[in-house]
Amino acid sequence: MIKLFLLLSIISTFLYANKVIYFNYNDVPERVVKGEIFPITLKTISTIDNFKDIQYSFKNYTGIKILSTSPERKKKGKYFYDTFYFLSNKNSAKLPDIEASILSFNEYNSTTITGTKLNIVTLNPPKNFSNIVAKDFQLIDYKTTTYDNNHNIIILVASAYRSNISSMHFNNIYKQGIESILPSYNESKITYYLVIDKKIENFSFTYFNIDKNKYITLNLPIIVNDDSVSTQTDLKPKDQSKEKIKIVIATIITLLIAIFILLKKRYIYLVFVLIPLGYIIYISVPEKEICIKSGTNIYLLPVNNGTIFETTNFKLLLKKEGSVTNFVKVKLKNDKIGWVKNEDICSY
Repeated sequence: MIKLFLLLSIISTFLYANKVIYFNYNDVPERVVKGEIFPITLKTISTIDNFKDIQYSFKNYTGIKILSTSPERKKKGKYFYDTFYFLSNKNSAKLPDIEASILSFNEYNSTTITGTKLNIVTLNPPKNFSNIVAKDFQLIDYKTTTYDNNHNIIILVASAYRSNISSMHFNNIYKQGIESILPSYNESKITYYLVIDKKIENFSFTYFNIDKNKYITLNLPIIVNDDSVSTQTDLKPKDQSKEKIKIVIATIITLLIAIFILLKKRYIYLVFVLIPLGYIIYISVPEKEICIKSGTNIYLLPVNNGTIFETTNFKLLLKKEGSVTNFVKVKLKNDKIGWVKNEDICSY
């Protein structure tokens, strides 16, 4: 019995002497809302100075999604404070068992800690919940245009801090979806569209603010604008005011030439009036219809890789409503408004 005790003591001393890395959970949230992105910070120290890096591996976790496997690292004295980000996606969750390993003098050393169970709070949201849980959510811009005879389309651009912004979704909406997204577990950005009934005069929705521990309501008054969407750089319409300025300048030049000719009674020079007059007529007459090819994709918004809601089966003549860079706004036969790429325009 004494020999066994001595043997265990020797083995324990040997293992302890060779342990070169120690770490534990330094910061674990007391409660986590389902759908929340939350950080976990580990406090790590090594008994040796010369090593390449500390690496971590995760296993045996439930109810969460790991968003970062490389830590945000801060060093204070001999301690490393390594922060990782997770997303809670179930009603119950357990943090992973984490192995920290270090390579020194061509030797591999590691230590493992067991994950703890999280206190998950499940929300009971209102009907107009946007499915967004965030430390902060800001509406950058929005615009409403006509979709068809019965619906308007809202395009909104928003940013969120510490949010799974790709989960955005609204109840009882005719049509909705993501047009573009810049995901991040810190600050993310989204462009989102909603096709709503024309009878709706004010669209309101909520998100859950983690810091304030309550739902925040945002209201969007519905003011229909017939111009193209202007919430992104590539959605801005051409500046029609410049065309008007050109017409005014050309008109003034035409009048000055005409007055000069009448005063000098040199009617032969009336031919010079035709040049600015022709230019005025040219830029004043709008294009009524354009031809688009068979197999053309009709986009909901003028963005690359945007939502396609219709594809033509044959060549069509459609009314031109406007244009932006690389796209033309058209009115379909069913009165819906869409966008086609310039490359899909054909000759009659």
